[in-house]
Amino acid sequence: MQQFISVVTACFNEQDNVEELYAQVNAEFAKWPEYCYEHIFIDNASSDQTVSRLKALAAIDPAVKIIVNTRNFGHIRSPFHALLQARGDAVISIVADLQDPPALIGAFLEKWRLGYKIVVGVKPSASENALMAMFRRGCYQVFAKLTTIKQIKNFTGFGLYDQQVITILRQFADPYPYFRGMIAEIGFEVCEIPYHQPQRLHGQTKNNFYTLYDVAMLGLTSYSKVPMRIAALLGFVLGTLSLLTSVIFLVLKLCFWHSFALGMAPILIGIFFFASVQLFFLGVLGEYVASIQTYVQKRPLVIEKERVNFD
Repeated sequence: MQQFISVVTACFNEQDNVEELYAQVNAEFAKWPEYCYEHIFIDNASSDQTVSRLKALAAIDPAVKIIVNTRNFGHIRSPFHALLQARGDAVISIVADLQDPPALIGAFLEKWRLGYKIVVGVKPSASENALMAMFRRGCYQVFAKLTTIKQIKNFTGFGLYDQQVITILRQFADPYPYFRGMIAEIGFEVCEIPYHQPQRLHGQTKNNFYTLYDVAMLGLTSYSKVPMRIAALLGFVLGTLSLLTSVIFLVLKLCFWHSFALGMAPILIGIFFFASVQLFFLGVLGEYVASIQTYVQKRPLVIEKERVNFD
């Protein structure tokens, strides 16, 4: 009996990539006749020809299924919603821009057959902007030190997940989920398969500094209390130093009343320093408050406009 695999791809303005991705995924499964599969594309209200090209594929292949969102719900909510719709015995998440190589699908399936419920691709190297790569590596290292749950380094979501894992993910009921943290939190043994991430061939990347910052802050506020504790500790330390400095200056002024002049420079430096520290940690506190607000609102992950080829 064939086992059923779901492949999930989130896309936004990927008209130049979706057909090639479909062809490569289809070619991979042709090598594995013991599996049948569906390919679920979820589109974030693309403004190009992505949806029309997907519908053309769906018209000739019923394995191609499409979810079209009413608007762009972002790079976090939309892919997660698609994962929860998958009904395969295992679910493979792969991006539309071909930077996640479909050639790894066979390796994922082999590890799954050996008993791994989570098999992920990790990218220790990538053909990307050096500055962006440095920022990404820095985020991974800082995040690993600040969280209580061991995270998977160089992991973006590309991988295979047993349906048992998907069932657990449905129980989280998080309206703005940090997927990478969830996978680490579940606790199943993870099989990591390294790969070199190639450069995007067509279209423009949707990843930028803001999206990376958004993911980093989401992970931090979801899985670490360290920043708030640092704020409290630093506030205590700086308050103590301020008190000691004030006492020292008072003693010096009393002892050297006519010769000791404080001047404006130390006062201005102190004011600007403490103001900047306060603003920084107000921003950190704001991130936690925003995360709480998003969670308590319990809004749906996406609003669907239409579905194609779903029974």
